[in-house]
Amino acid sequence: MSEQLTVVLGATGRTGRRVVEALQRDGHAVRAASRHGTGPGSVRFDWDDPGTWEPTLTGATGLHLMAPDGTPVDPAFVAAAVDHGVRRIVLLSSSAVEEMGDQRLLDAERLVRDSGAEWTVLRPSWFDQNFDEGFFAPSVMAGEVLMPVGDLRQAFVDAGDIAAVAAAALTRDDHAGQVLGVRGPQALTFAEAVATIARVSGREVRFDGDPEAYRAALTAAGQPEEVTEAELAAFSALRSRGDDEPDDVVERVTGRPPTTFADYATTAAARGAWRG
Repeated sequence: MSEQLTVVLGATGRTGRRVVEALQRDGHAVRAASRHGTGPGSVRFDWDDPGTWEPTLTGATGLHLMAPDGTPVDPAFVAAAVDHGVRRIVLLSSSAVEEMGDQRLLDAERLVRDSGAEWTVLRPSWFDQNFDEGFFAPSVMAGEVLMPVGDLRQAFVDAGDIAAVAAAALTRDDHAGQVLGVRGPQALTFAEAVATIARVSGREVRFDGDPEAYRAALTAAGQPEEVTEAELAAFSALRSRGDDEPDDVVERVTGRPPTTFADYATTAAARGAWRG
């Protein structure tokens, strides 16, 4: 792909901004698309405003495709991307879409496979950065992470490693038509991951993996019963799948070893991620 211009959706998010950085580091032209679209080389993009789609896509040859949690990938946008000349799409999906019945992402995977463009689907495990930039961060600060997975082992993966794999898939020809399950170098229980954060941050943080505790907490918070039960059923399916096994995707694609959870946590703590 000569004279590439890659559009990165979610360019201010945990993975998207790292994809932008990885592409720019290697000298590739990038259009950073986000809801606010501020800064050089940026453009405003809103899934709910089709008027933002054409300025986002014009002249692009590659697309890093993702949508915020709960937002479906619009088939009309994928069709518009191909019509505007996008010839390579890398979709950020998730490792447990099938077991947890994530129809939104399963539909997105089908869309890119059927789009007519070259495609790669990334199915990463739990992000390390969920603990300092994502939905676990308030729980860490409150002193307890509650997730109904018991002692299930997951190969937590660094968002920088996911981004490096995405950048390679967007700019190289050897990953087209592949589903890449991007995992970290160790399979840890949530209790082990939380204990690592407690150690490097100096905070008192515990983990509770009991489904009943999860149900009680969400009931007390006022979440509708049907939503809670659907979540518990999805996490039960994840437990039934069994422990993750680390893979070699990050090293094979990027040429460097993946980041360990301990290194992630140490770096995050050093910059004050859990201070306060």
